[in-house]
Amino acid sequence: MTAASLEHVGPWTEDEYFDLGKTLQRIELFDGSLLVSPAPSKRHQRVSRKLAAMLDVTAEPAGLTVYEAVNLRLKANRVVIPDLVVADTDEDGSIVEAAEVRLVGEIVSPSNAIADRVLKMQLYAMAGIPAYLLVETETETEADSPVLRLFVLRGEHYVLAAEATPGERLQATEPLALDIPVAGPV
Repeated sequence: MTAASLEHVGPWTEDEYFDLGKTLQRIELFDGSLLVSPAPSKRHQRVSRKLAAMLDVTAEPAGLTVYEAVNLRLKANRVVIPDLVVADTDEDGSIVEAAEVRLVGEIVSPSNAIADRVLKMQLYAMAGIPAYLLVETETETEADSPVLRLFVLRGEHYVLAAEATPGERLQATEPLALDIPVAGPV
């Protein structure tokens, strides 16, 4: 983001947001405001890559595609960049629409913890995305021990459907088949 963009007056539109182009930061659009996060850490990227590979195993046979850090339009002027998206969409363009998404995943980092645990969870539910996978890589009990939590949409809110810690498997059948082994420290 350039200094000129910091002088922007008024709410940001989706067109102005996309005119920012590619940056090293993750810039997301929330109803006219920008949320800027630093680029993910190496560990965060490693977890994302491994998880995407595991999700591919069940997504591809079901005709779904797994994306990492893709633009996801939740509604007009609300574009986020989740860590993982499993969607029924073609590979043209640079935006996935919320209606195409079966599962969205976020890997919690210190710089985005509140956004992932509260803000994005609520926005994904409001957009009608059937499942939300939250990956905690640092827990209060043991640093670097991942915890995977799968939330499914019930009405207007997510409810916890499955949870797995190191040595366990995160398993589900809906809204898509999942069987993810959880390793030890990442």
